[in-house]
Amino acid sequence: MSSLEEPLGFDKLPSMNTIDRIQRFSAGACRPREDDMGMGNCWIEGRSCSTSNSCNEDYEEHTGETFPWRKHARDVSEGEASNRRASSLSKNQVKFGHVFDSRHLLDHQYSSKCNDRGIRGITNKFLRGIPKFVKIVEVGPRDGLQNEKNVVPTSVKVELIWRLASSGLPVVEATSFVSPKWVPQLADAKDVMKAVCDVEDARLPVLTPNLKGFKAAVAAGAKEVVVFASASESFSKSNINCSIEESLVRYRAVCHAAKKLSVRVRGYVSCAVGCPVEGAIPPSKVAYVAKELYNMGCFEISLADTIGVGTPGTVVPMLEAVMAFIPAEKLAVHFHDTYGQSLPNILVSLQLGISTVDSSIAGLGGCPYAKGASGNVATEDVVYLLNGLGVKTNVDLGKLRLAGDFISEHLGRQSGSKTAVALSRVTADASKI
Repeated sequence: MSSLEEPLGFDKLPSMNTIDRIQRFSAGACRPREDDMGMGNCWIEGRSCSTSNSCNEDYEEHTGETFPWRKHARDVSEGEASNRRASSLSKNQVKFGHVFDSRHLLDHQYSSKCNDRGIRGITNKFLRGIPKFVKIVEVGPRDGLQNEKNVVPTSVKVELIWRLASSGLPVVEATSFVSPKWVPQLADAKDVMKAVCDVEDARLPVLTPNLKGFKAAVAAGAKEVVVFASASESFSKSNINCSIEESLVRYRAVCHAAKKLSVRVRGYVSCAVGCPVEGAIPPSKVAYVAKELYNMGCFEISLADTIGVGTPGTVVPMLEAVMAFIPAEKLAVHFHDTYGQSLPNILVSLQLGISTVDSSIAGLGGCPYAKGASGNVATEDVVYLLNGLGVKTNVDLGKLRLAGDFISEHLGRQSGSKTAVALSRVTADASKI
């Protein structure tokens, strides 16, 4: 089995002894309210809670021993707990079986309080470091559609961008000004930019591989551009036909020209965890490329696991290496979901202070030059996760799901978002009641 066929190790995962106390849940925890079902709302065994773990009722702080990642001793016997849980499930089935309203899936606001009288409120250090707000950068119209076998009509791309912007997404990568010879799916970049020039609810950056592409993008009305360098020498040569150092020279020219025109530049570092040719990439190489992009003027650096081989055990040391040179607030993460590790990787990134996450509607994407790379993490799944953590995004998950349904229907396949698929089923089931 090659190094890319097996998940990379967890040996460098930070020690969990930093978690001094963990929260206790009783077997008879609060019952879920009707409007707490679905949409990533935070409830465990029926307990509606917030990231601050605050409660309405007075509580006594627990100062006893710590039980990291272990079941704690309960105040009731296992038999009593099982009977109580079975009883609560039975009651919930009766309670929700006839009054469930699918509108709650789209309209519910995250409950920030815990109504349980019997549970001691304890500050959870595991969640304390997670940002209160996360900016989501939608890359579907560019990074997603560039990998489609069939060219998507311009009108469909434009409609998708409008739908994504109207869902509350603050940034939507619109297209790429690259040679149509290499990426024919985005040959209509000028037409797309002309059609979305009136979008005011979101920034619309475009990818530019060199100074020529930058000039074409600015002429088409772009106010923000994206450049991309690789931490892998092999991937750099296969993707943009030049070495890492040669690519950095190109991007310094782009940043210099952009500064004169007050155009913002965002930087990508591809293959930040692994390369299809070289295997695992040393964190120091990622840090070097990221630092160079930051120093030349990129306002934000997105670290991309292009082939989706990363795990928390390999993502954390990579982020720590980069954060030695660049503040967390200037970094973003960009994960492909090849091994299903995107959400765990996003979670540990949030714990380290990263507050910008790239994602793609309906899980669209891949990479034409990275064999085996699957789609990006689905935006719907990311929003669902963040909703469950009590993190604000200002994104309407209902509208987002409709945008995903729109593009998936046009492409003739089911959405790559597990959240979108699950919500569609729940809504369909609820309509039959």
